[in-house]
Amino acid sequence: MKRKIVKINEDLCNGCGECIPNCHEGALQIIDGKARLVSDLFCDGLGSCLGHCPTGAITIEEREATPYDEVAVMKEMVAKGENTVHQHLRHLMEHNEMDYFRQGMEYLRSIEASLPFSVEELEKKLTLHKKQKTMEEKEEMMCGCPGSAARQIRREPEDTASAATVQRSELSQWPIQMHLINPAASYFQGADLLVAADCVAFALGNFHASFLKGKKLVIACPKLDSHKEVYIQKFIALINQARVNTVTVMMMEVPCCGGLLQLVQQAVEQASRKVPVKAVYVSIQGEILEEQWV
Repeated sequence: MKRKIVKINEDLCNGCGECIPNCHEGALQIIDGKARLVSDLFCDGLGSCLGHCPTGAITIEEREATPYDEVAVMKEMVAKGENTVHQHLRHLMEHNEMDYFRQGMEYLRSIEASLPFSVEELEKKLTLHKKQKTMEEKEEMMCGCPGSAARQIRREPEDTASAATVQRSELSQWPIQMHLINPAASYFQGADLLVAADCVAFALGNFHASFLKGKKLVIACPKLDSHKEVYIQKFIALINQARVNTVTVMMMEVPCCGGLLQLVQQAVEQASRKVPVKAVYVSIQGEILEEQWV
């Protein structure tokens, strides 16, 4: 039978990461500065990532597909190096494909003498990742982590005398990282939501006074964050259940930052109610390049 699979031209790929948020299965990742197909097991061949590649490095090829063979896939991963092997095995583990995971590990052990890395050390890293992931999930369920406990920040009226020397913080809730926020927190109800890329507040000198004031904040990095499919579900909950009033998405001018707006737009498309979305692009020099409702 024939099957459609993503193909990446590594000579054209510049590692911008714009394809990553649009691979809903998580089969694409940036590794060693290049987009890699870390598991063709999860590639549906629909090509939602194609239109987001600015260099045309991604295409779909149709070829005869035999039943999935983890050993054959692992041979391809080994040729691309330890980081790609590690990400592929993590991908299998996180999707609970443990039979394929064991097959991959058995193959690596069988050729360990020819590998430039230690299979034992690789397995230790994967085991540690699994334990950390399990702990994070338990903490999120139990709300037992003090650092992610929801809290509203009360601020006294601004003192005009001190404002001239000290910039006032306009942060009004905690936590703010997308993986940690709880869309059901009361302070999100009917709020104007500011979705900012991690770097924006560092580049923009008047971020608090001009953009954060009066809004609730969430931050994310569309290039480096993992499990971004969770973000879409949280945005949908903020729109449908918290009924946020508006969403402002602030991004840096670099191409990979555009993935943040794409995540929000995907959530808006899937949500049962509509909400106005504004996109704001910030230059590395700290200037507003573009600001418009989308």
